[in-house]
Amino acid sequence: MPIFCPGCGTEMPDESSYCPGCGASTGTAVPATAVPCGFTAGIGDNIAGALAYFFLPAIVFVLVDPFKRSRFIRFHSFQALFLAIAAIIAGLALRLIVAVLGLIPALGQLIVLLIMMTVGIGCLVFWVVLLVKALQGELFKLPFIGAVAEKQAGIAVAQ
Repeated sequence: MPIFCPGCGTEMPDESSYCPGCGASTGTAVPATAVPCGFTAGIGDNIAGALAYFFLPAIVFVLVDPFKRSRFIRFHSFQALFLAIAAIIAGLALRLIVAVLGLIPALGQLIVLLIMMTVGIGCLVFWVVLLVKALQGELFKLPFIGAVAEKQAGIAVAQ
């Protein structure tokens, strides 16, 4: 039966006298079924909050226990879902603009290319910032979307 470090939860060999993860003494081992405090279903809330920005986990986190009990995870899940909806609407609007600009010979296609590259790189950078903020344990609130996500997550909104 595997044993786990009481300090960090790292699995250790049976004959080990010190934890390979944190160096703590193995005076008492935690059984394999124990879940460390501050964790939801074996992963930290900050990791679950970051995973929510991959869209499908956000749906799972909103619907499934124990994730839906954490306000932090619920906030990031709702913010990710509302952001995805806003991105779809913005993408449709951008597609209309691109269709009109694409009618202009040569110059229109260059403008379309520049717009698409700028929007694509901007979205990637924005997404990485949201992931990092969630990993740091911050409730990084987006304008408009963040307020709705706070309300849905049950977090008190400061006026």
